[in-house]
Amino acid sequence: MGRRRTHLFVLLFVLGLVVASALVVASKPTRLGLDLKGGVELVYQGTPTGQVETVSAEDIDRSTEIIRERIDELGVAEPEVSRLGMTEISVSLPAVTNAQRAIDQVGTTAQLYFYDWEPNLIGPERAIGGRPGQQPPTAAIRKANAEWKAAGRKVNKQENQQLIFSGAFPTAYDAVLLATKQKPVENCTTCSVNKPRFYLFEGKEPHKLISGPELVRKDLYLTPLGEERPRKGIVLEVPVGTVVVSELPFDPAGTTIEDAAPGWYALKDRPALTGTDITDPRQEFDEANQPNVSFSFTDEGRQAFQQVTRAIAQRGQAQAIGPASSEQAEQLSGRFAVVLDNEVKTRPIINFAENPDGIDGRTGAQISGGFNSIQEAQDLATILQIGALPINLKLISQTQVSATLGSQALDAGLKAGAIGLVLVILFLLLFYRGLGLVASLALGAYGVIFFSLIKLIPITLTLPGIAGLILTIGVAADSNIVIFERIKEEVRAGRPMSSAIAAGYRRGIGTIIDANVITLLTAFVLFVLATAGVKGFAFTLGVGTIVSLLTAVVFTQALLGSMSRSRLLRSPNLLGAAQPRVRWRFDFMGASRWFFSVSGAILIVGALALATAQLNFGIDFESGTRIKVALEKPTDEEGVRGTLGSAGIDGEEIQRVSDPVFGDNVFLIQTRQLKPDRVEGAESSLAEDFGIVANGFDSTSVGPTFGKQVANSALKALVFSLLVICSYVAFRFDPKFAVPVLIAVFHDILITAGIYSLTGREVTSGTVAAFLTILGYSLYDTIIVFDRVRENIPRMPRAAFSQIVNRSMSEVLTRSLATTFSTLLAVGSLMVFGGPTLQDFAFAMMIGIASGTYSSIFIASPVLTAWKEREPGFARRRARIAEIDGSVPAFADEIELAKLGADDEADEEIEAAVAARQDAKPKAGAVAAIGPAGDGVGPSANGEPPAANPASANPASANPASAERRERNARRRARRQQRRKHGRHR
Repeated sequence: MGRRRTHLFVLLFVLGLVVASALVVASKPTRLGLDLKGGVELVYQGTPTGQVETVSAEDIDRSTEIIRERIDELGVAEPEVSRLGMTEISVSLPAVTNAQRAIDQVGTTAQLYFYDWEPNLIGPERAIGGRPGQQPPTAAIRKANAEWKAAGRKVNKQENQQLIFSGAFPTAYDAVLLATKQKPVENCTTCSVNKPRFYLFEGKEPHKLISGPELVRKDLYLTPLGEERPRKGIVLEVPVGTVVVSELPFDPAGTTIEDAAPGWYALKDRPALTGTDITDPRQEFDEANQPNVSFSFTDEGRQAFQQVTRAIAQRGQAQAIGPASSEQAEQLSGRFAVVLDNEVKTRPIINFAENPDGIDGRTGAQISGGFNSIQEAQDLATILQIGALPINLKLISQTQVSATLGSQALDAGLKAGAIGLVLVILFLLLFYRGLGLVASLALGAYGVIFFSLIKLIPITLTLPGIAGLILTIGVAADSNIVIFERIKEEVRAGRPMSSAIAAGYRRGIGTIIDANVITLLTAFVLFVLATAGVKGFAFTLGVGTIVSLLTAVVFTQALLGSMSRSRLLRSPNLLGAAQPRVRWRFDFMGASRWFFSVSGAILIVGALALATAQLNFGIDFESGTRIKVALEKPTDEEGVRGTLGSAGIDGEEIQRVSDPVFGDNVFLIQTRQLKPDRVEGAESSLAEDFGIVANGFDSTSVGPTFGKQVANSALKALVFSLLVICSYVAFRFDPKFAVPVLIAVFHDILITAGIYSLTGREVTSGTVAAFLTILGYSLYDTIIVFDRVRENIPRMPRAAFSQIVNRSMSEVLTRSLATTFSTLLAVGSLMVFGGPTLQDFAFAMMIGIASGTYSSIFIASPVLTAWKEREPGFARRRARIAEIDGSVPAFADEIELAKLGADDEADEEIEAAVAARQDAKPKAGAVAAIGPAGDGVGPSANGEPPAANPASANPASANPASAERRERNARRRARRQQRRKHGRHR
């Protein structure tokens, strides 16, 4: 009665949980990742600034907080900012379409410094622009004009005249060359950077700037996304205490000319204030209704601001002769420069007539001029308000997905999941009938509860996450299958239904726990070590596995327990538990040499393919840019190539593809890694020539740095998974059980890699997730087999290990095939109905599941048998059976095993017989088949003939006890042959 109450309580609890989950599913929205919703994903790598030597965990955490605050201020809905590894940050911005603006605002370091301009100019700059109100020396102007002409810049152009008369250089090379000649400042605590900075220029004139500034010399040879540059050109080092900045000219209205070439300055690195000295930056408008950024100061900042503006005002006053009007003072006054990330944003004049004692700063200050739009001023105010990043961020991966393509991927994923669930339910109903109905109810409860958890946690649902969700359907069904096969065994053995259900759950729970722990360990390692996309898969796989334990074990046990006396469960036929028409009676261990040969041949072919064709790594591993675009006007590959060539993009691979939404005028473009502005240039050129369908453009750019991190994380995940799982197998079973597990796993991974190489399919980060899931699922089947072997070892105390394994295999083969088939149904739906990403994942899973089932039966078990039979105890068993029966049968006879257990034969006698037979030097491999003396039996189980003269080989045969034992064994053989003749041997 107590048990029925317990079952009723569990059923009511699960029913309430399902109802609550259904309400959550109906009321709460699902958080979709950008691959399903569309948007921009950015991956940054943190590098040290001039003020820090290394990137710490605190720096990454602080940068993550700042990025999240910036995104919140920019109004992006449901962003996701997460840490990757030790130094990387992933930023997902759903529904964002302007990738360049997102990059500018999210990853800008925002190092803000304020300089007293004229005293910090160096050399010829100071000679020309360091004395406001005075005519520059003629020789200096003549030399500057010559330099600008030599650089190919027109000296009579108004915007260039501004820069020339302020002392600017025409190229970065000239300014950096001047900076390199300055003496370094030792232990500079007030400099913006306390480390030298490096610049890379072209070797030929005009020495175009290639990259820089960088704090590490080797970083000069990497693009912003991590692609390696040729190690050519001129490297210049700017010492500590000097900084190089650029400035764009402005038009008469004071607006920055964005498309103009900048001028360059070398400055003494002595900032008067930093960005940490300001507070409350905000976007406002000046008297001319132009956008500006105003701010206040901290107490220390206000004091420093007044001191520096007072110094500037006093210098200007010293230049004047007598009283000066405001207009005259403006010509003589010095400037106060605002420099953001080595770019001069503005250089306002400190008019000494209006501010003879400088500017107090109580009412704050403003950055005016240089803004081309209100949005630009608002973005700067936002960055200044949140604060500067403590480290530099380098963009190493960028992905842009259109909303239409994301919606298409979501529809395909949900369709594949629904079809997979229906197929699994149909299989359970057909194969297990009444038990299948119970399993279907459990799967329905599992689906509702799991989906509600996705919304409650919340889990950001991505394409890999959908793959994990669908895979957990197979895992949940597998748990039911393990239990149901146990129940069917008990029913066939004659147990009443209530006892069969209890015994089935009691004996199957250990297998389920072991198998699910393996899956959870794999998911955990994937989540900790893998990249962002794979994390989504790992998380959903782990959560789904935990939920399946509740529905597939606790719920189904309560449901079956409460129904044990119903008519539905009385008929074995309705349970699919009738006596099977076919009983597995195959000598798995005897045929192992053939299985090893087949696997060896497949592995050799795969190894040759890997050695010659190798693997087709996608841009997740090899740097590059992939663009998918749907065009309005019909064209072909050459037309697209010509348009891209006119935009300066060459060396690309172009392929026309068919899309269910956009039709056949869709092109897949793969080229070397492009910066975000180049991707936008490609989009603009294609739109201008052919037109782009609405939401028909998406792109992915990955640098080698990110690709190497993906590969390294995959390798780490593989190694750690193997170590953790093998440790668990050794703990739960036996240390020797772990070695066949390793061999089987490597067998499966090598076969899958070989097939990928032969087919030429692209290896992506999703494939990595599939590979690592293969590891866990391969072990799932192996655990099922090993669990039955472990169970049968004490039940068969006199059987050879090969007989134990053969019997275990015959008992669990149906269960292994059923679990594999149910999972293949779920994965097959991904293969047929999923989008391209899910299909790639499903392809690897299909191969891995098939290979994992094969290896667990035909590789892991024979390897375990070959090793365990070398143990002294099992060697003695095999010798005893061979001596009594003349050979070792594939399957043990239970009646004879019982009689052997009652014998008073001493192990010492068997050991003596074994030693004597070894003295006779049989052929290799004959140890396991020692025949009795003088009986003329045929060859042993491994094909070796018996000894020619056993009496001479066995000294123990001379005594009467040995002769009596031989006669007794002969009588047993005769009785056994008689039983076999009349069909009594099972």
